[in-house]
This record gives sequence, structure tokens and C-alpha cells, in this order.
Amino acid sequence: MRLLINKTIIHLSIIISLVLYLWECTSTKKEITTAQNQNVDFLIEQGELYWEQRSDSSSIIKADHFLSLANDRRPEDFELSVLYSRVMYFRALFIEKDITLRDSLFSRGANVAKHSVISHKEFQSIYETAQGDSSFRLLSALANTPRALVPGLFWWATNQVWYLNSKPAMERLNSREILEVIMHRIISLEPDYFYGGPYRFFGLFYTRIPGVELIQSKTYFEQALANHPEYMGNAVQMSEFYNQKAGNRDQFHTQLKFVISKNPTTDPEILPENLFYQDRARSLLEQESILFE
Repeated sequence: MRLLINKTIIHLSIIISLVLYLWECTSTKKEITTAQNQNVDFLIEQGELYWEQRSDSSSIIKADHFLSLANDRRPEDFELSVLYSRVMYFRALFIEKDITLRDSLFSRGANVAKHSVISHKEFQSIYETAQGDSSFRLLSALANTPRALVPGLFWWATNQVWYLNSKPAMERLNSREILEVIMHRIISLEPDYFYGGPYRFFGLFYTRIPGVELIQSKTYFEQALANHPEYMGNAVQMSEFYNQKAGNRDQFHTQLKFVISKNPTTDPEILPENLFYQDRARSLLEQESILFE
């Protein structure tokens, strides 16, 4: 009897020890998870803080650093991915001079935004019901993407078109269909997204695609300008791409001079972009004689 009681006590001790061990493990895992989440939240906060200070070129590099770390740890966060993609676009377009680094930033920006879309549960539910091979299903799903994913679509295509800008024409032609599907979907859902962004996109893109009538580029740029004259990127990109290719030197000069003369502070949300676009306008004017040789 005494032996049985001793064995029972031993078994109970083992069970209690095991329960306590498992509880400690679970508690430790929860603490680690909480700490990791808090760490990612801190990285995002720092990235957002530096992003708000993007008029300073060093701040945009710091924003890129913190958001890159956060994105690596939380790649499924749609809003984080969209912001990180936009940060890389901004850095590539305005800050970096090295062509290889710029292309790398545009490419990564496109891939991060692409992942944010195609891995999203709302997109996946559409893709899974689409018919055909994988390429057709992707295009079909993109053509039916919900409005909530417009930011991811926009920064995917926008980074991609700038990446392709310096590439051979065949690469741009190979990407034409998917980029057109993406941007036409945005136009159908939110045509004025990011200050006429889809119209500005096509204005640029159709100067870089062989066989497309140049008047199409002009029409899209004019639409973007008519809707959002406060965003200086519409005018600067129209001169940089359409007026230059059309040989409109007078319009090129006049439009860029007008951009430089404008007050960049009318919309605080895009003050940094407008300041950098004014710098871009000055740079283009300095190259005017070379661009129109």
C-alpha cells in the first residue's frame, strides 16, 4: 500500500513538473512573440517618422532601412508593403544617381508591391476561381481586383514602368499587357488615385512603347494635369517624356519654367514631392540643349 502511494506521488510530481514546464514554454513563446511584434511596430514607427521627413534625402534612406527590416519580419502586412514600395520609388526617382542602384530599388519596389497584392486573401479568392493557365488566371484576377488593393496595384506598376524605362524595348513590350490590365483596373475603380497617377502612368508608358501613337501619351498627360495641376510630377513628366519625344522644345521650356515658378507648399501632403520635382525641372532645363539636339 505504501509502495503504491509512493508511486502515485512520484507520478503526480512528474505530471506537475511537466505541466509547469509546458506552461513556462508557452509563456516564454508568448513573451517572445509579443517582443517580436513590438519590435516590428517600433521599426514601422521609425520608418514612418523618417518618411514624413522625406524632404531631407538622408531621412528617406533611413526610412528605407527601417521599413526594409519591418517588411522582412512582416511581409504579409499590406499597408507596410505599400509604404515600403513607395519609399523605394521615391528614393530611386529623386535621391539616387547610380543607375544600377536606381534600377534595383525600382525592381524591389515593384516586387514588394506585387507580393502584397497576389498574396492578399481577397486576391487569392479571385485567382482560385479564375479559369485557364496560370498567366491567364493572373490577368483575369488582376482585371477583377477589389478596390482595397488599388494602392498595391499602383506602386507595383509604377515601380515596374520606371524599372523598364531604361531597358530594351522588347522588355517593355513583354510587360505591356499586365501593366495595362493593372492600370485600367485602377482607372475603373479609382481614376484619380495619387493625383491622377494612372493617367500619368500611361502618359509616360506610351512614349516608351513602339507603335503607339504619341497623341495617346499627350491625352493621358493632359487628363492628369487637368485633374491635378497641384502635383508637379504631372507637368514635369509630361515635359520629360512627351514634349521631349514630340520635339516640342518651346512647350518643354515653358512648362518646366512654370513648374519652377509655382508655390510648392499649396498641398502639404505632397510638399516633398513638389520640391524634388522642381529640382528635376531645373535639371532638365540644364540639359535642354542636349535633349533637343
